[in-house]
Amino acid sequence: MGYRESHMSQSDLFSWNMERDPILRSTIVSVLLLDTDPDWDRLVETIDRGTRLVPRLRHRLVASPFGLAPPKWTLDPGFDLSWHLRRVGLPKPATMSAVLEFARTEAMTAFDPARPLWRSTLLSGLPGGGCALVMTVHHSLTDGIGGIQIAAALLDFDRAGTDRGHPPEPPHDDDGALRDIVAWNWSLGSDLLRGGIRATPRTAWRAITHPVRSVRDSAALATSLVRLAKPVATTLSPVMIERSLGRRLAVLDAPVEQMRCAAHAVGCTMNDAFLTAVLIGLRRYHDRHGAKADQLRVTMPISLRTADDPLGGNRITLARFALPVDLAETEDLMRAVDAVVGGWRREPAIPLSSAVAAVFNRMPVGAVTEMVKHVDFVASNVPGSPVPLYIAGSRIEAMYAFGPTIGTAVNVTMTSHDGTCYIAINADTAAIPDLATLTECLAAGFATVLRLAGEFAPQTAAGATSESSRPTPV
Repeated sequence: MGYRESHMSQSDLFSWNMERDPILRSTIVSVLLLDTDPDWDRLVETIDRGTRLVPRLRHRLVASPFGLAPPKWTLDPGFDLSWHLRRVGLPKPATMSAVLEFARTEAMTAFDPARPLWRSTLLSGLPGGGCALVMTVHHSLTDGIGGIQIAAALLDFDRAGTDRGHPPEPPHDDDGALRDIVAWNWSLGSDLLRGGIRATPRTAWRAITHPVRSVRDSAALATSLVRLAKPVATTLSPVMIERSLGRRLAVLDAPVEQMRCAAHAVGCTMNDAFLTAVLIGLRRYHDRHGAKADQLRVTMPISLRTADDPLGGNRITLARFALPVDLAETEDLMRAVDAVVGGWRREPAIPLSSAVAAVFNRMPVGAVTEMVKHVDFVASNVPGSPVPLYIAGSRIEAMYAFGPTIGTAVNVTMTSHDGTCYIAINADTAAIPDLATLTECLAAGFATVLRLAGEFAPQTAAGATSESSRPTPV
């Protein structure tokens, strides 16, 4: 692991600094529903293997003196797998609501900074002999696509499994603090210098041969940087305004093929269909409250991951932009979403998001945290496996990933797995005190989009909210 890779990235450092306000914690909670209890010894071996393939799962963060470099990922000398991997029996009646109640507590609980930033708990006792594996990780350990890549390296395609060997333990790093700081800054400077040397001849030649286009491209980049870093001072939603430490979780399911067909019927992508369904649901939620929103502001992850990146790690940038809500026709709304999202994916400043984060890291934390609290919601679409997967002899029946709200009212994350879109809803209880109502509205939003492919409605999982006394209507 090189010096740049051995330290927290500027984007991750930005999220880490924001967590001085606990409302902005970047905790991901994934819930895997299994058809039977896994073999415990095999499960321990699988997770242990994961900590060897992804060294950050054995690393803790150590701050650099005087902040002269970002915090460093350092091997935890007292790493104890049994502290991170636990198993408990659910109290009866063991239901999906009980699983989500445990998961929401995980979502609200801070990590111990003296240990690696993850934990997993096996919850047994679900009806029919099933169980749930609840995995909690800090976003700096991995993003959604990185998590799927880790799963592909660990999970099996049948109950018997495959012997993939036993990787060695990650090496110790014994560099002294001063040497480490010098090495990191030298590595950063060398990368910038090499990039500048490579770019300078091209830039000079372009300026000579195409001076007008060169000036225009420079102006476009500057404008793009302003758009990416522009402060957000107002909340567009007139309803989802308050923020707190409270969280409630809910889930929905929708068929992958019908989502894909609905998107293709309009000439758009599955991500466009997903965002459109969420927007329609949020519009209905505002209607229920007698309010109207012409636009809502979203935080959407854009992947920067390349084929050469190692397993794990956070390789995304977070783009914040407004999406239309007031277009009545579903097709028109989806096309409008496609145009806005496509434009942001092509923003020239997106590859420079780490540099933008570095600027934010030098600003007062309070000023930045207030900005992100004015974003209305987070939406993330994570493509998963199209075929069944197994862990330690148990089949994964469902896969829900509850992303962090990071200061917004709600995070809606969709993970596709084995023919089903598993939609996880993580809501701030101050912004959305009536999660059952929101979930009902989101279900209607997905049903509206699915009608573009035929009469297919998403199904709400049994006990779909963590409020066990208030089952979510379908």
